[in-house]
Amino acid sequence: MWRWVFSSAFLASMCCFPSVLLVGLGLMTVSAGDALSNDLYFGSARWILYGLTIILLSIGLYRHFHNQGICTIDQAKLARRRIVNTTILALIVTFAIYFIWNYIVLELVGVAVGLPWEDSAFWR
Repeated sequence: MWRWVFSSAFLASMCCFPSVLLVGLGLMTVSAGDALSNDLYFGSARWILYGLTIILLSIGLYRHFHNQGICTIDQAKLARRRIVNTTILALIVTFAIYFIWNYIVLELVGVAVGLPWEDSAFWR
């Protein structure tokens, strides 16, 4: 299940990762990378990525509980506390990974490759 959590957190950060990667590899100029990340982050793509993240995480949770033998509504009612606790833990871990990856690692790497994100960084 944890690969679904990591994958969903990575998917949520796809608004900033492509520009950092392309600028870091020298395949895109800094100004084009900044424009790409601004278009993805401030446009509708971010909300689409968040929606896909929730769908990916839901599929992962469904598969996890299905593999645990919780296949019917009656079994889900019996294991309600475990389902709720696992779901909350998965959501918290996904958000924490997303926050650390997107707002710390990618911002630091983005600033290091020359993207003008230092002024808008959350630590300022």
